[in-house]
Amino acid sequence: MKRVINFMGIRHVAFALTVLVTIVSLVSLVTRGLNFGLDFTGGTLIELSYEQPVALDTVRAQLGEAGYGSAVVQSFGATTDVLVRMPGDDPLLGQRVAEALQRADAGASVAVKRVEFVGPAVGEELRDQGGLGMLLALAGILVYVAFRFQWKFGFGAVVSLFHDVIVVLGVFSLFQITFDLTVLAAVLAVIGYSLNDTIVVFDRIRENFRVLRKTELIDNINISTTQTLLRTLATSISTMLAILALMVFGGENLWGFSLALMVGVGAGTYSSVYIASLFLIWLKLTRDDLIPPAVEEVDERP
Repeated sequence: MKRVINFMGIRHVAFALTVLVTIVSLVSLVTRGLNFGLDFTGGTLIELSYEQPVALDTVRAQLGEAGYGSAVVQSFGATTDVLVRMPGDDPLLGQRVAEALQRADAGASVAVKRVEFVGPAVGEELRDQGGLGMLLALAGILVYVAFRFQWKFGFGAVVSLFHDVIVVLGVFSLFQITFDLTVLAAVLAVIGYSLNDTIVVFDRIRENFRVLRKTELIDNINISTTQTLLRTLATSISTMLAILALMVFGGENLWGFSLALMVGVGAGTYSSVYIASLFLIWLKLTRDDLIPPAVEEVDERP
């Protein structure tokens, strides 16, 4: 057998690091909270139309100089259409924004196509539904893994996924990065990615229980993790390269989404080894746990 990496040899150090990062994230979430974007807090949506194509960075700079620094600027369909989202419910806000942009560039022609207001009640409902969606996803994963493997596997998988979510939310809370619907979508994607990584390791651990009958659990985990290491690294690195491209070339609108994915992929790769597998040790997983209970045969003869 090729050289086996002793991943579990530093499990106590990894657990201390996990506790530290989790506590920092939770404290930040409790004391600072999340910096919710307009998707959750409500605000005004303004669709503008230019006669000529316009750069979004130019529009952001002009709005910032006009005192609308909190505005979120996005492209909308054609290169001449711009979508602006900002706090406030003033019915004249759209016209004021258009006039400010017109003053900043006298040669441009800016027209307001529509103005919509998203109330805080709608944003609160989105936030609650998003949180409920994450909880239901974790509950469904627990049931699936417990059915597919064994309840000890399911418990370890859910704890590792909970860790990944807390770390992502903690980063956004600690640095007060805007948390909007795209970031929520990234968090849900992280749950799926991390679960896939964990299932690969779990499947190899279960298989090695049958192949390496006299091997202890810790050795089994080290062997299984080593055997899946190349696959894990290849998947994680290729995924991170794609996310890095989004961060660099995706613009401001996709930066939060990309950052959440980047942090989540890193946390998910770590947790599949040092959290999910660690709980198998604490729960004292044995080979007998994977043997289905014997079914007693009933003699139907008279």
